[in-house]
Amino acid sequence: MRIVDDYSHLGGKEIIHAHHADVEKDINQAIGAVQAHKTKVSKEKHRKGKTLFSPSEINKSFKKEFSERGFKEIKTHFDIKFRDKEGNPQTTKGYKQVDHSKDRINVEVQFGKYAFMFYDMSKFQQFFNEDKIDAAVEIVPTNWLKRSMSSGVSYGEQLVTDIKRLRRTFPAVPVWIIMVGN
Repeated sequence: MRIVDDYSHLGGKEIIHAHHADVEKDINQAIGAVQAHKTKVSKEKHRKGKTLFSPSEINKSFKKEFSERGFKEIKTHFDIKFRDKEGNPQTTKGYKQVDHSKDRINVEVQFGKYAFMFYDMSKFQQFFNEDKIDAAVEIVPTNWLKRSMSSGVSYGEQLVTDIKRLRRTFPAVPVWIIMVGN
């Protein structure tokens, strides 16, 4: 894959470049090492039989490449309080998880539904608020690549537009959004 475009929110790209150059290099190498091929045969009504890129296969490739470069999954655990149907207080365990983390930089690869891109932003915000990261990276398909995938896949240009429309209020964490294509 290759980087087609990017967006630096609150200086995310610049922070990574200035203070985490080795991580930036690893991110660029991981992206460059991912080879995407059209392997998924569509069952969708308007695309039946057309060969598309498989988001799950691309994610597997990214996971392998980041793992080989020393990125690890991280989780933060917390309690969730609620009331059962009788109104009694209860507690269960919850967590937030990021797939790839290294040297205080969180990276998510998102080739899923649009809501998951914003969910990634909320996870980045939580880790940033807990002083566990300095910045984050969201790797997403371009609109062009999205058109060669299953319907419902989100794309980077949409995420960037929405973040800009929020006028720096969310996420309040430095994020480098990287839009990739084949």
